[in-house]
Amino acid sequence: MTSDDPQPPVFDPNVPSRPVSYPIKTLEELKLRTYFESFHFEFNKATVKLSSEDAVLLPDRRRMMVCHDMAGGYTDDDKWVQGGGNADAYGIWHWFLIDVFIYFSHSLVTLPPPCWVNAAHKHGVKVLGTFIVEWDEGKLIAEQFLETTAVAEIYAERLSELAVALGFDGWLINMEVNLDIARIPILKHFVSHLTKVMHSSMPGSLVIWYDSITIEGNLDWQDQLNDSNKPFFDICDGIFMNYSWKEDYPRSSAAVAGDRKFDVYMGIDVFGRGTYGDGQWTTNVALDVLKKDDVSAAIFAPGWLYETKQPPDFQTAQNRWWSLVEKSWGISQRYPKVLPFYSNFDQGHGNKISLDGRVVSDAPWNNLSNQSFQPCLESSEDTATETIQAFVDFNQASFSGGGNITFKGILESHASLKRRIFQGELHIGNSPLHITYSVKSNGSSMIGLSLHFIDNTDVEKETSVLLASWGDTLLTMERFSSKFDTVIMPHHIQKLETSPGWVIQESSIIMEGSTLTEIHALCYNSNPKSESLDQYTSSSSEFNAVLGHISIKSSTDNMIFPPASEWHVESQNLDWRSNSEGRVTLSFKLLWKLNSNVGSIFSKYNIYVENEANESTQTSKYVGVALVEAYYVSEFVVPAGVTSLKFIIQACGFDGASQELVDSPFHQLHVEGL
Repeated sequence: MTSDDPQPPVFDPNVPSRPVSYPIKTLEELKLRTYFESFHFEFNKATVKLSSEDAVLLPDRRRMMVCHDMAGGYTDDDKWVQGGGNADAYGIWHWFLIDVFIYFSHSLVTLPPPCWVNAAHKHGVKVLGTFIVEWDEGKLIAEQFLETTAVAEIYAERLSELAVALGFDGWLINMEVNLDIARIPILKHFVSHLTKVMHSSMPGSLVIWYDSITIEGNLDWQDQLNDSNKPFFDICDGIFMNYSWKEDYPRSSAAVAGDRKFDVYMGIDVFGRGTYGDGQWTTNVALDVLKKDDVSAAIFAPGWLYETKQPPDFQTAQNRWWSLVEKSWGISQRYPKVLPFYSNFDQGHGNKISLDGRVVSDAPWNNLSNQSFQPCLESSEDTATETIQAFVDFNQASFSGGGNITFKGILESHASLKRRIFQGELHIGNSPLHITYSVKSNGSSMIGLSLHFIDNTDVEKETSVLLASWGDTLLTMERFSSKFDTVIMPHHIQKLETSPGWVIQESSIIMEGSTLTEIHALCYNSNPKSESLDQYTSSSSEFNAVLGHISIKSSTDNMIFPPASEWHVESQNLDWRSNSEGRVTLSFKLLWKLNSNVGSIFSKYNIYVENEANESTQTSKYVGVALVEAYYVSEFVVPAGVTSLKFIIQACGFDGASQELVDSPFHQLHVEGL
């Protein structure tokens, strides 16, 4: 940029604009609560809440904490609340290996973008923001907020208020400065008060202390729990140890922690940088030590894979790296846990967006808030030995959202192969389970769902159920009845005329008193009707099939959408603009709520627009998605000749259902002549 180039406008959070996530950089902003006056505040509220089971205390076992630190935070991957245009944006989809997620930056108060909170909460993972003071400027800031215990309490309460209002679960406190020892009692009071206020306002919330300043006021990383940092550990929910620990430090830290050893999180820097085991592709070396000594882990900067462009591509490298974590550490989160359960395997980015098999947008996009429950796919070190690869594909058109699971490879005609999709803890009630899934396949390729149940009164009693794909019932039963306790054919098949190739299959099962623990995809070839079972040949054929979504619900879970008349819809901050060429753009804030004023009962809202011209037919165009009951339409280009715009808000249920556009609430705007 030269001195003659125009300077970018200074960001003013009070001026209506495309909603962004941003940190708080000064104590004055924090104290005066200016964030709550921002135009962006309501857009930054996370809407996905932890389940009642996940919202309580952390499990009494060693845990996995992950601290996200990448390129200073608030990048194009996550700062745009309503989504960005980067189909290759960074994300995490191995949530089943994580208990706590920290969003980190070097700003004073790092507020997690809602997309991270929504994605993590959906998978049962708690999310923390970061309060950090560092360097010379940080020392001055620390002296200000630690002026007296009364002043410290004010800032602790401001932090708690922010977490509650925005819907995340607590704070990492990082004091990377030297302090006069006289301020240490005030610092302890700050940490203690923050912990108490967080716990009282949000049960199950966490305040974690970072191993930096000691009880003597020295910036001196200990790398282990000892007398120099334990007084801070004693007044909060845990400690994030620095990375340069020695092999015997986890064991000695566990001894010091006593019955709180799982609250000790030993740091591992994925970049290496002096960390035990050197991080990177040997991160599991450190994890093996922590597992042996039975303390918790804190993995720092797993975005190393993305930032350093690990070969052959990010998707492959990410799956391989996290598979090393899984082999060392094991699975932390299991789902499905509650009904209804729905997944379209969307990672939160892609090249297209689909709804019920129809592409509604072919523009590249990213939005982690859109991330669906992620499959627990197994990753093999030696892909050459796998006859069928299973991977999430976001390049081809999906059944719903921007992702699907593709199964590709070679399969012998008489063989079948299972691939893990989910590990669950779903306790089955009295009602039948209704399971729906969509498949698109080539040739004779078929996909069924293999379900594994255990008896709630006798865990040794196991039941395997195959929800077979559509086809010849007799041949399917003869083929699989010896491999499964029960084989169920779909009771309803639907082939979409608007989306050729997709087949939707519905099945039901009663498993009262059981727990669903595993869901696998079963890949197999359809049986040629002219062949009997004893006429199989050993010939192999190409297998290619796509799983579009899975929905599990009981008979009581059917979504009923309120009619448009029960909604109040309005617009604010209308901004019509016209350039010298007559091009008209519109920016405004669209808001909606049910007249009954009940809390949101929907997972998200799709926004569409219909252009109405004097002699043209109406067509609905996808605009974007909202998780809150507001959407900012930014610089929408009004086509020539259009006289009015009809913005439609399509509510979506937690079971994957969506309201018909003709029945959805809308807001009509007359195009102003400029």
